[in-house]
Amino acid sequence: MSSEELRPEEFAQAADAAITDALSRADAHEMAAVLAQAGLCGVMADEADGGLGLDLAFALPIAHAAGRLQLPLPLAEQMLLSKALAGTPHAAVLVAGERLAGIAWQGSVQQGSARVDHGPADWVLVADGDGAALLDVRDAAQEPQAELDPDHPQIWLTLAGAPVLARLDAQAWRALEASAQLLLAEFANGAAEGALQAAAGYLATRVQFGRPLSAKQAVRHLLARMRLLQDVSSAAIRRAMHTDEFGAPRDTRPALAGAVANAAFVIEKSIHLHGGMGFTWELPLHPALRAVRKLDAAFSGVSRAVGRDFIESV
Repeated sequence: MSSEELRPEEFAQAADAAITDALSRADAHEMAAVLAQAGLCGVMADEADGGLGLDLAFALPIAHAAGRLQLPLPLAEQMLLSKALAGTPHAAVLVAGERLAGIAWQGSVQQGSARVDHGPADWVLVADGDGAALLDVRDAAQEPQAELDPDHPQIWLTLAGAPVLARLDAQAWRALEASAQLLLAEFANGAAEGALQAAAGYLATRVQFGRPLSAKQAVRHLLARMRLLQDVSSAAIRRAMHTDEFGAPRDTRPALAGAVANAAFVIEKSIHLHGGMGFTWELPLHPALRAVRKLDAAFSGVSRAVGRDFIESV
């Protein structure tokens, strides 16, 4: 499909409808089937594998919607892997939603263990030397870590004996990692957007002393700052998609580090503006904060590495 016939923003509404439908399903694989039927899993996959063959710009609105609607599946990883595995039987399986695939950002094949941070996965891509290996982990031993999210915990996998389905060389692994950082940054930005929308709606209807809370100047200033941080994240993500003034690819890590930090601030302030009710099930803002904090844990050290590289480059 030619990207000239479509615009990325047109995917936002379609993604909303499909993800909302998927969230009504109880089983993760049923959710994946709904998303696949809507074409979301294979938006970047090769047309020969059943995908749409579009570029990263079309996947960003989908990742944003997944964050805003709190989708508990690794949809960003599914989209990335269905593209990276082009020409293999595994790509077609992922496009069809028949298997759920994630990426372990902590651990490696050499260590014998890896951690999945976002949702259940049948297959997991794990660092393997300079490249990466796609492993079938359905029978792997699992150790949940529920400290950050008791409802959707991070999971440490024991990789011994896990079958290797496919491999990515160093170049393909680096390219996938860069795209993943932008997609996950947009996921975090989407989570922040959902929290901000909830806060703005609540403050417009919550009346104190005869006026809605949104009429108070201090509240309006805080909401404006929260929106500004979201816009900063969005601009950084889109800037990182383009080459610099010398034609070289930009580092995607600053966009991810900034988006995660900004999203955490926006969601925490949204919870604060709700009077702390965002930690209750009646107003579930806490899953968004947990998802962002898990991203922060998955890419721990990125902010420090970006700062160190900047200082050394001066």
